[in-house]
Amino acid sequence: MTNQSFATRAVHAGERVPQGNYIPVATPIHPTVGFVYESMDDLDAIFATTQEGYVYPRYGSPTVAAFETAIADLEGGEAAYAFASGMAAMHSALLAAGVRAGTAVVAALDVYGATYTLLNRLFAELGAAVRLVDVADLAAVEAALAEAQPVALVAETISNPLLKVADAPALAELAHRYGAQLLLDNTFATPYLFTPLAHGADFVIHSATKYIGGHGDVMAGVVVTSAANRRKLYDLTLIVGGTLGPFEAWLALRGLKTLPLRMQKQVSNAAHIAAWLAEQPQIARVNHPSLPAHPQHQLARRLFGERGFGGVLSFEIAGAGKNAVFRFMERLKLCLPATTLGDIYTLVLHPATSSHRSLSPEARAQIGISEGLIRLSAGIEEVEDIIADLEQALAKV
Repeated sequence: MTNQSFATRAVHAGERVPQGNYIPVATPIHPTVGFVYESMDDLDAIFATTQEGYVYPRYGSPTVAAFETAIADLEGGEAAYAFASGMAAMHSALLAAGVRAGTAVVAALDVYGATYTLLNRLFAELGAAVRLVDVADLAAVEAALAEAQPVALVAETISNPLLKVADAPALAELAHRYGAQLLLDNTFATPYLFTPLAHGADFVIHSATKYIGGHGDVMAGVVVTSAANRRKLYDLTLIVGGTLGPFEAWLALRGLKTLPLRMQKQVSNAAHIAAWLAEQPQIARVNHPSLPAHPQHQLARRLFGERGFGGVLSFEIAGAGKNAVFRFMERLKLCLPATTLGDIYTLVLHPATSSHRSLSPEARAQIGISEGLIRLSAGIEEVEDIIADLEQALAKV
C-alpha cells in the first residue's frame, strides 16, 4: 500500500485478512486465548516460528497482528510489536537495543517523566550508566556519545512538555557514528507529521493511548522497527509479558483510521491557540514549534513540511505558582483537566504534579518545568470555543 496516500493507507492498512472462505470488511476481535489445529505438526511449526499462525495471545493474536501491520505501514517500518502501554513499549525497546548492566544510554534531558524515571531509577539501579543531554545541542550530543560510548540514544521527536523538536536525521547520523541505536518516541508527532525510520531511527515508540487510539478509551503502546529487532521484542515479551489485548488492539486499529482527519484539526487548533496565548499579557511564555520565536521553528518546518507543528503546546501564566494554576484549571469549562493527551477533547495538565511528578524539584528546574507551566492538548472542537474558554478562565486569574 506504499504507493497510496497516507490518508488512504490509514483507512485500509492491516484490514481484509481472509477468514476461511470470506473476508471481513473490518477486522474482528479475537478474544480467545487458545487456538486448535488439526495437525500437531502445524502447531509445532508455529511455536518454532517457521510457520505463520497463532497458539496463545502472548505469542500473538489476529487482532493485534492487524494493528501491528497497520502502524508498521504508516511508519514505513518492516515490522511492529504492540504492548499493553507506551511505557511497556519503551522498556522493551531499550532492552532490545541492548541496554543492560555495564552499558550506557544517552537520553534527552527533557524526556517524558516516566521515561526519565525508567532510565534514571530502574536501569541505573540495574547497572546501566545514564547520561542526560540537551538533544537540541548537537555538539553536546556528540560529546556525550563519544565519552559514554552508549548502546542507545533516546529522544522524542517533539518533547513532552516543552515541545522541543529533535533533529532526527542528525541524531541518527551521530548515534550510528558512535555505534549506538537511535530510539525516538514519536507519540507527539505521529506518522502523520513525521516518520523517523525514514530518517535513520532504529526504533520508533508510541504511546498508542494518545493520538493513535485518539478517543481516550484505550491504553496501548507499540514499537516499529526492523524485522530483526521485532524478533528481539517478541522473544522478550514471551518472558516478561506486557502483551496488548485484542479489545485494545481493535480500538487502536479503529483509531488509526481517523488519525489524519483528527491531526489536521488538532495541529491547526494548536497553532491558533499558541498564537493567541502569545499575545495575552497574563502569559509569560508559550512553547509550540509553530511560533516563529520557537528555537526549532525552522527545523520543524523542514521535518514536518506543511502538515503542521503538532497538537500539543505548553504555556506559563506570569507569576503563577501551583495554587494559581490549579484555580485557573478549575475555572475552565470546555477544556478538561485530564492526565493524558491526543484525545478528541481539549485537555490541560499541570506537568509538575502529574507527568513529571516523579522528578525532584531540582530536576524539574533543570529541565525547565516550572510550577506555572500548563500543558494543553488541542482537541477537535472549534478553536474559537477553546480560546473563549481559556479567555474567561484567564480573566479571573
